[in-house]
Amino acid sequence: MKKQAVRNTFLVAVTVAGLVTGHRALRAQQTGEVQELLNLPVLSKYTTMDEVQKHLETKVPSVPKYEDAQTWQNYAESLRRVVLDKVVFRGEAAHWRTLPGKVEWLDTIKGGEGYHLKKLRYEVVPGMWVPAVLYEPDQVTGKVPVVLNVNGHDPNGKAAVYKQLRCINYAKRGMVALNVEWFNMGQLRGPGFSHYKLNQLDLLGTSGMAPFYLNLSRGLDLLLNHPNADPKRVMVTGLSGGGWQTIFFSALDTRVTLANPVAGYSSFLTRIRHLKDLGDSEQTPNDLAKYADYTHLTALLAPRHALLTYNAKDECCFEAGYALPPLMEAAEPVYRLFANPGRLRSHVNHEPGTHNYEVDNRQANYRAVGDYFFPREARFNASEIASQAEVKTAAELNVPLPANNEDFQSLALKLATNLPRPVDAHHKKLRELVRTKGLHVEASPAGPERDRNGVHVVPWRLRLEQTFTVPAIELDPGSPHGTTILIADGGRTAVAAHAEQLLAAGQRVLAVDPFYFGESRLAERDFLFALLLASVGDRPLGLQASEVMSIARWARARWGREPVTVRAVGPRTSTIALVSAALEASAIGKLELYGCLDSFREVIQQGRGVNEWPEMFCFGLFESFDIGDLAKMIAPRPIRFVKPTALAQAAPIAATPEERDACACR
Repeated sequence: MKKQAVRNTFLVAVTVAGLVTGHRALRAQQTGEVQELLNLPVLSKYTTMDEVQKHLETKVPSVPKYEDAQTWQNYAESLRRVVLDKVVFRGEAAHWRTLPGKVEWLDTIKGGEGYHLKKLRYEVVPGMWVPAVLYEPDQVTGKVPVVLNVNGHDPNGKAAVYKQLRCINYAKRGMVALNVEWFNMGQLRGPGFSHYKLNQLDLLGTSGMAPFYLNLSRGLDLLLNHPNADPKRVMVTGLSGGGWQTIFFSALDTRVTLANPVAGYSSFLTRIRHLKDLGDSEQTPNDLAKYADYTHLTALLAPRHALLTYNAKDECCFEAGYALPPLMEAAEPVYRLFANPGRLRSHVNHEPGTHNYEVDNRQANYRAVGDYFFPREARFNASEIASQAEVKTAAELNVPLPANNEDFQSLALKLATNLPRPVDAHHKKLRELVRTKGLHVEASPAGPERDRNGVHVVPWRLRLEQTFTVPAIELDPGSPHGTTILIADGGRTAVAAHAEQLLAAGQRVLAVDPFYFGESRLAERDFLFALLLASVGDRPLGLQASEVMSIARWARARWGREPVTVRAVGPRTSTIALVSAALEASAIGKLELYGCLDSFREVIQQGRGVNEWPEMFCFGLFESFDIGDLAKMIAPRPIRFVKPTALAQAAPIAATPEERDACACR
């Protein structure tokens, strides 16, 4: 009797196991079929890229034409104020701008014959110190030219040989030269100084560009405080990112009287088509291209001396053949207004012609120095003075820094302490920050309709305002109870289990790839285009939310009057869904968020950069809103927050202990 019971129990267990195994096999088969449907191609590889490029080209301003020098001067002064106030010194940076500079002088070491080196550090923003080395002639009399030397993306930083040779040559010619370190290079190399983390400050409503600018401004301050500094002979020069620093700073600070950017920049319009020119976060700050292109910045050098140096075969970026002509064409008419076109020069290096500031480019610089700073000295020789034996090691140039020196991430964590701040008119403020737009949807089938195991399938191209095309796959189980828009960080092809689950629950599924996700991801240099969108005045988050909102309105109009549900899988698309629902109350009735952040503070705590999550760094978003604030704006509509552990399981619609429902905030 006992043996029979055991045997029966065993048979039941085997039967149940077989049923479970069969169910799982059937479920896997169904999910596999859904996966095939979600994989249906809708867009070509370069559709989004082509649309973004055309959109950006309509947004970049051109340099205005004026008939006289005074009118241009008035315009130039106004443009400088706009860029400084509305791009560089936003938020807490407006306060940093007013602080007195701190300089700490350290050791003096022997250079070569006739000059010495002074080590120093100076404070850029509170708690953030930059190391530098001053090259000074042993005998200095009267007023002499001063040079601010900057470098680009060279891990050697201020110890780069070509940079040291330049500084040594200036000192041997009786000039005072400051060799400053750049963020994430040389002594400042470290993850917290990654240029893509400057956008953490942007998220808080403080310009991440400000430390870059203040690094130069405070460096020039201490140079001009030198007792022998001649304020009429002030040069800034550098290679690559140093060339970018040179043009950006020199255009906006008229204390600079000679600017020599080397292989450092091109017009935004040039960059849109020459992808290797697309620059890092500091080169493409929020809203800069809304007010000025780099053609404007070049023209802003007038009537001061300028030497634009480029390389003929530059394998890195800013190749002379295409980068230089638009800049000269923009600036030359302005220099002619001042009747001194000769103050604008260019030099193209052919040997080696690659990305460099080697001897040919250095000697072009020395020639400009001789012509502009020593015009009546017949003995001035523009040939480089051989100084290889005097180059120092990085250890010899090392400048002690505070152990707790601030970087972009640590600074952002401090600024985030008391954020977000209370705001009035939440919906208006959110629209202003993310810059959403109502976009008309023109829908067209992207292929033949088909039926698969009771599911009707339609691939859609959703064209929004004749600008961006969003791919979507409609899955209709027959007599659906409602419509769910499905978006995911991994794109629609990554959420077959979610789609299958929704179909089983009787939901029509519209699997959509908003801008930057899935098929809508850019084929090349993706996050750099996202930066450029923010620079022309758009916001990637606002574009994505506008797409979801507009598609929700289209779906509601097409399939009935009931609001749609939006299910987002991943922290990024969950943020898009929250913003969309907060600003679209009629068409979006419910949210289901899988893996949503608890707070935007996590973006900083996790050390995220704009190269990873470009839309999450919407300027000023966390200054005014956190996840809970967005959820409050959606109330009383329901929101389900599902922990990431439930993602792969595609848990049933009914709530589980791993889920939290909220009509307001957490």
